[in-house]
Amino acid sequence: MKKVFPIIVLLLTGIMVSCGEDFLEPLPESAVSSEGYFKNDDEILTGVIGMYDAIQGVNSNDLDENFSIQREYYLTEMRSDNTRTKSSEGEAAQFESYTVTPSNGIVSNYYNSFYEIIYRANLVLSSLEAASADKAPAFEAEAKFVRAYAYFNLVRLYGDIPLIDRLTGPLEREIAFTRVATSSIYDLIVTDLQTAVAGLDNTYRNRASKAAAQALLAKVYLTQGSNYSEAQTLLESVMSGSFSLEPNFKDVFYTEDNNEVIFAVGYTSDLTSDSQNISAEWLNSVGRTSGVNYVTSDAREVLDNLGGNRTLYSYRQDAAQPTQYQVAKYIPNGDANLGIAATASNPELAGNDWIVIRYADVLLMHVEAILAGGQQTSATAALNSFQKVRDRAGLTTPITTITKEDLLAERRVELAFENQRFFDLVRFGVAQEVLSAFSDVNGYSFNATDLLLPIPQREINLSNGVMTQNPGY
Repeated sequence: MKKVFPIIVLLLTGIMVSCGEDFLEPLPESAVSSEGYFKNDDEILTGVIGMYDAIQGVNSNDLDENFSIQREYYLTEMRSDNTRTKSSEGEAAQFESYTVTPSNGIVSNYYNSFYEIIYRANLVLSSLEAASADKAPAFEAEAKFVRAYAYFNLVRLYGDIPLIDRLTGPLEREIAFTRVATSSIYDLIVTDLQTAVAGLDNTYRNRASKAAAQALLAKVYLTQGSNYSEAQTLLESVMSGSFSLEPNFKDVFYTEDNNEVIFAVGYTSDLTSDSQNISAEWLNSVGRTSGVNYVTSDAREVLDNLGGNRTLYSYRQDAAQPTQYQVAKYIPNGDANLGIAATASNPELAGNDWIVIRYADVLLMHVEAILAGGQQTSATAALNSFQKVRDRAGLTTPITTITKEDLLAERRVELAFENQRFFDLVRFGVAQEVLSAFSDVNGYSFNATDLLLPIPQREINLSNGVMTQNPGY
């Protein structure tokens, strides 16, 4: 898939089909224009599938490709107290040491990748007049879920960003490069997700669903620190459905399409166009790197103390370098000691689906919604949700009160290395305190301005003075 600069072009390049049984068979990859292609339901559907292909990202070592979520862990886990590089070298080490620069290629790639997702969603939305009356509402709901998902990640990582809610032309520089207030971005996210909730069902796990939209909207409300009661209602609607915790924690990550998965990005093993190398990058000199997303001693200590039976399938010792520890979720080449089979003949062409939303997250957000910004709760509904997650981990001692600190710690061990920790710290209002202390212990250079990434320098250069940089960069 060729790189597209999504903010300023009108061509959808390389529509390719994401894998997994929820997706269509591969379709032609030629470039198409919005005016000349999406003329009926079948053609619009190729655009819908193209949105997920953009989320999936390209499994490639070519830095000009859009990696999308395949490099998301750098911007999330490695900016938290959970993971780091193995060697503390190169561009990747900027994330762990809080020395990220505006010219960092990973920062730029993620920004471009997610605006590509937004562009593809806008392309589908621009084609709704060509859809049949019975298909148009579902197409709209699905595209708005995807657009909201992309904007939610971007606004949390970069702050004020350009708001592009329609197709734009190459000369519309003001729209492409003018940063708008985060409140305006959130307004679009909320209205998009409300449309998605109203227009979707729960047919898919590798595509948008009603439950995924409800869970994501609830997390948006929690992030905004508002509408706690509405967030609780949304989450309880998901909880009343057919989702459930997997009895065995390992199966969450190694038995795909299980009952806990609400929304996951699908991949297929040993197929360059539809596989991922996320998990290979976390191994020792297996992927393009020499080992990234290695587990910090801080995270290991918390998992050892609070993880219960989750710890075994959260991190493991690096056999090649016993002083180092690797993430044990999504291992692509198997681990006989852990009873994990290889998911691909080549670990760089892994087929492990990447889970974005799962039921355990919903249960813990349910507790958070009931807590409603307070310091503790003894509400029965919150205790029940919290206890379910702990019971699955083998931690069956009854809980009678849940504090904000208890919930944050539980989220850390349950969702370790799933790109949640950094966002949780910010949402709970403790990121500056926690990361400052972590930075001091490790000799890093965290400042409050590091809670936002820099706007890519390339975007600022292209804007000819329209786009401004975040403070601290």
